[in-house]
Amino acid sequence: MSTEKELPTYIEQQLFYRGRKFNFDVNKLRLPNGVEGNWECIRHPGGALAVPITQDGKLVLVKQYRFAVEQRILEFPAGTLEVNEEPAITIKREIQEETGYEAKKWHYLGEFPLAPGYSDEYIYAFLAQELEKLEHPPQQDDDEDIEVILMSFEEFEQGIISGEIIDGKTIASFFIAKLFLEKNRNVS
Repeated sequence: MSTEKELPTYIEQQLFYRGRKFNFDVNKLRLPNGVEGNWECIRHPGGALAVPITQDGKLVLVKQYRFAVEQRILEFPAGTLEVNEEPAITIKREIQEETGYEAKKWHYLGEFPLAPGYSDEYIYAFLAQELEKLEHPPQQDDDEDIEVILMSFEEFEQGIISGEIIDGKTIASFFIAKLFLEKNRNVS
C-alpha cells in the first residue's frame, strides 16, 4: 500500500534571469508541514545525448571546454533541445555537427534528470550504431571547439576510474547503453 505524500504549495515564483539556454527562478513554497521557504531552480528545456559506437566497437566522444568547471572534458555528443523539438531530432543533428558521423541505427535508452536538486533539466539518452563518417559534415557551432576522441569500452571504463572522464550524464548513459547491449546480446 503506497501513501502518496502531499506536495508543497507554490506561493510565488520570481524570474531572476532569462538566458540563451536556461532561466533561473526563485520559488516561495509552503511545505505540507506549514514551513515556508525559497527554492532556487534552473529551468532548462532539456538535452539529448548519444552513445555512439563505431562499426569496430569504439565509442565516439568529444572533448570540449566547459566554462563552469574550467577545463576540457570528455563527454558523449549532446545538445540542448530547441523549442518544440523532439529529442531524437536534436541528437541526430548534434552527432553530425559535433563528431562528423551519422548513425543508421538508433535505440532510445531513456531519460533522467541531470541535477534534480537545483534544475528541471532532463537528458534523453540514445544509442547510436552503424556509424558512417560524413563526407561533408555540418559546421560546428561558433561557440564550440571540439576534438573527437575514439575509445574502446575498456579505455572508457579505465577513464572513469582514473578520473579522466568526469561528466555525470556521460557516465550514466554509458552504463545504461552497456546494460542495453548486454541484455539484447543474450536475446535471440
